[in-house]
Amino acid sequence: MAIKVGMVSLGCSKNLVDSERMLSKLKNHGYKLVTEPGLADVAVVNTCGFIKAAKEEAIDTILELGKLKEEGTLKKIIITGCLVERYKEEAAEQFPEADAVIGIGDTKDIVDILDHVLADERVVHFAPKLDAELCGERIISTLPFFTYLKVAEGCSNCCTYCAIPMIRGKFRSVPMEKLLEEAKFLADNGVTELVVIAQDTALYGKDLYGEPKLAELLTKLCRIDGLRWIRTLYCYPERITDELLDVIAREEKIVKYLEIPIQHCNGDILSRMNRWGDTEKLEALFAHIREKVPNVILRTTLITGFPGETEEQFEELAEFVKRVRFDRLGCFAYSREEGTKAYSFPDQIDEETAAHRADIIMEQQMLISCENNENLMGAELTAVVEGFDKFGECWFGRTPLDAPDIDGKVFFTSDKPLNIGDYVKIRITDTLDYDLIGEVISQ
Repeated sequence: MAIKVGMVSLGCSKNLVDSERMLSKLKNHGYKLVTEPGLADVAVVNTCGFIKAAKEEAIDTILELGKLKEEGTLKKIIITGCLVERYKEEAAEQFPEADAVIGIGDTKDIVDILDHVLADERVVHFAPKLDAELCGERIISTLPFFTYLKVAEGCSNCCTYCAIPMIRGKFRSVPMEKLLEEAKFLADNGVTELVVIAQDTALYGKDLYGEPKLAELLTKLCRIDGLRWIRTLYCYPERITDELLDVIAREEKIVKYLEIPIQHCNGDILSRMNRWGDTEKLEALFAHIREKVPNVILRTTLITGFPGETEEQFEELAEFVKRVRFDRLGCFAYSREEGTKAYSFPDQIDEETAAHRADIIMEQQMLISCENNENLMGAELTAVVEGFDKFGECWFGRTPLDAPDIDGKVFFTSDKPLNIGDYVKIRITDTLDYDLIGEVISQ
């Protein structure tokens, strides 16, 4: 009888791609994949270790699986990912319930590691992080019509608050021919929406080709039959070029949506973060983007409570958000992370103040979102069907205005049966804070 393996993938979509590669290797070796760890013989946990909340979630998950192992429901546990890579010295000792503790450079060998674990050997191994697999066969674990295309691994920016470079290593791009081959395979297997991601997506190709090649990659992705929506996330503001904006504006398959994390607007704060820009430069950039790409949806992320942030600097950020009026925005309280430069900065802000400031920004953004949604009343938009809400007795999905997992939904009725992955034309009839309500007018 085949050994059953369950994967728990925590953290970001980049981590999810790594998990999908492990799943493919396990399935090809004859292991049976199950979606619930409680139904598995072996659980593999791909952890996140980026900020405090992510670390706590990973630890809680491992402890919960440990209880299942004690009860005899689960036989073996393998842990890997960013938390383990970051705290490799402590991980094996702190998680005695784990039968294998492996680094991100070891996931390519997951089958061999699992074989050892099933032979009752405890495996603790950390291959060089630069050995992490950049491409390879995957089993798509998202809804069948969309997935992520990870175009690079690691990061070389060394923002003072961020642990990613020490966890994942330097920025390494995937060769373009490999990405196009993967994208074609995905499209041939039913994927119609591709979300292009990396830690610093707009830098794609600089290490391989001497200059960024995201614009060229996007242009070539648009030539792949079957793909309908192509979306780009995580583009640093200083890397937004006219060439990139021209491609986004010109290509019909590229949704007019840009996610540009800026973290703050105050020049002094950004300098201490080792980030680009100030209020004037950022406002000019976003105005330029809106001019080059009409009706573009702009998304950003912000950090409040960074060490030394004064009340005046926070007010500057709040006023900046009101003026720029981002279509989508996430704001997070600063998380003090060991090993980063900002950890030892003076003038640390207490967690309560940082969180309160983040709440203020998000309250402002909710008002902006409500106003933006009200302006869509009566609009006709294309939406992709994600499922049926049996309690609301309606379908739900997303328009091009929203990215998977991080943005809002549209809930809609239909006189005809629909399938997940269908693209339909809907008319907006009502709004919620971040979501829309509508009705199908054509399929």
